[in-house]
Order: sequence, then structure tokens, then C-alpha cells
Amino acid sequence: MPKSDGFDNVTADDVAAATGVSRWTVNRAFKKDASISPKTRAKVMSAAQSLGYVPDLSAAALASTRSNLVALLVDDFTNPHKLVMMERLTRALRSRGWDTLLVNTLDREDTAPALLNASQRRVDATILIGVQFDDEVLAAAQSARRFRKLIIFARSSSNPDTISIAVDDEAATREIAQYVLGKGYQRPLYVAGPRTVSAHLLRKETFQEVWHGKFSVLPETVSVDRYDSIMAAEVAYDTLRDRPVSAMPDVIVCENDALALGVIDTIRHRLQLRIPDDIAVVGFDDVPAASSPNYKLTTYRQPLTDMSNYLVDVLEGPDATNLDRKFIGRLVIRESA
Repeated sequence: MPKSDGFDNVTADDVAAATGVSRWTVNRAFKKDASISPKTRAKVMSAAQSLGYVPDLSAAALASTRSNLVALLVDDFTNPHKLVMMERLTRALRSRGWDTLLVNTLDREDTAPALLNASQRRVDATILIGVQFDDEVLAAAQSARRFRKLIIFARSSSNPDTISIAVDDEAATREIAQYVLGKGYQRPLYVAGPRTVSAHLLRKETFQEVWHGKFSVLPETVSVDRYDSIMAAEVAYDTLRDRPVSAMPDVIVCENDALALGVIDTIRHRLQLRIPDDIAVVGFDDVPAASSPNYKLTTYRQPLTDMSNYLVDVLEGPDATNLDRKFIGRLVIRESA
């Protein structure tokens, strides 16, 4: 069978003629769940490859009620957990026939225009991964009325117009707090990240609640404006540099691993203290660097694969209420605490 030179406008009719099937059979061969025998599908695919035929996805989308395209809006790229989330999520999407339009929302002012721009791309859903999606931004997105589904991934949202798929932050933080109590630590410092309204983690508040319930005092807390290891290192240094060893915290609990890695660097290299002998450190997320010999970080692992697969279930399922889901991960014990 002659192979196309790449300049011919090869159509489904050409593939159909070459294989002796109808053009509708050719179209079904390119649909993942279509009813077609494996032998016929293989024959059609072989002919399509030889002829240089690829289906027109935009035309197929126009003829369908679904485009199988989602917009993925991401901010906060200084947080290493974002890359892990994106890898797991896009893997789950691609394995089930979904494509992704990736948008880097540069800052809060850019988020609303990015959402509106995504709504014009005929996507089936928009997925938000980040910290800049407050009520005002989400209201602007919903006013476009073009989103079939607006999903906040890996953060809990109180906005009724969104679907939230996240780890159960309260349950996870209670497990972390109980672990810290069980190890006998007495002087915790909690390092929190940026505060949001609609998509809030509730980790700092939960840790404070558990600690206050046990000792009737609130633990010391500091905040970092971004999930940035370098910024966290500076905040930790500014907080601890003038303290005598006796006034140091004996454990630092961090809202995520990006903060924890920066805190560990400061404790070791700028304060010249030992981990966990002088100060223990606990993180949240279990990013790849957490298990490295440089950190050996005790942290909480989010079940990202399960969360990603559920998100695709939501995309492929009918519109419904109460699609929010919280998942339980697990505490990973290493040498830092």
C-alpha cells in the first residue's frame, strides 16, 4: 500500500476504501470505547498509518457534545508538589483519552482573564491547581457560564459552584498532631503558607485546635507568603536566629514539604543545629526530595493517583450534585522527626 507523501488531504474515505470498510467503521476505530472488533481496528489503524491519516479532532468535537479537552490552570510553580500533581493528573487524563490545555496563571490579576480565556476554548472542564482562586476570581469565572465543570484539585473549596477533590486536610493534620504529641515534643512551631478564602487547607487551624485541646495554649505560628523553599528558609532564620537554644522549638511542623525543605536547610546550615536531635521537622505532601538522604523528611503523602482517577470519573460521569470528595493519605515516618 503506497504511503502518503504528506501533501495529500487523506480522509476517512480513503482509509475506508483501502480496508474495504465504511467510513463510519474508520471513525469508530479511533474512538476508545467504540464497538469494533480488534481485528478490524488493527486493519484500519495499519491503513491509516500507511496513508498518513489522522482524524480531525476539532471537527469531531464540533459534532459531539464533548471535546475531551480540559483546561489545567496552575500557579505557584515554586512548589515542587505542583509537578508531582501535574504528572499524576495528566497521566490519568491521557490514559482515558483526555487532552490538556495547560495555562500558567502568572499572578492573581492574571487568573480571572486566564479562566475566561479557557472558557472560550470549548473545554469540557477547567481544573484549578493553586492558591490564587478566591471567591472574586471564581465568581468572575462562573459569570461566563461556559464551564461545564469547574474543579479545584488538591484543595478543599467552600464555593458551591466548584467541585473540590482533595486530601482530607483536617484528618491528615490530626494524625500529624497526634504523632507529634506521641513523640513527646513540647514546643512546636507551625510554619504556614499563604492564606486563601475559597480554597483553604485548614492545616494550621487544625493543628492549633489539637494542641490547644491538649495543653490549653496555642502553638507558635509563622507564615510564608509563597510555597517557596528559599522564602521559607529566610522566614525560619529571621524567626529563630536570635534565640538561645533553650528557647528554640523542639519540632517545626510545616504546612507542606516546600516549606519544610527550606526550614531544614536553615536549621542545619545557618543555625548549625541537628535534625532531629535539636529540632525535628515534619512536612506534608511527600515530594520526591523528601525521601532523599539530604532530608529524610517525615511527611504526609497525598493519594494523588486515586484523586486523579476520581477526577476523570467526574469528567466522564453525568452532571450531579455532591461530587466533592476528600481522600485519606498516610503518614510517612522518616528520620527528621
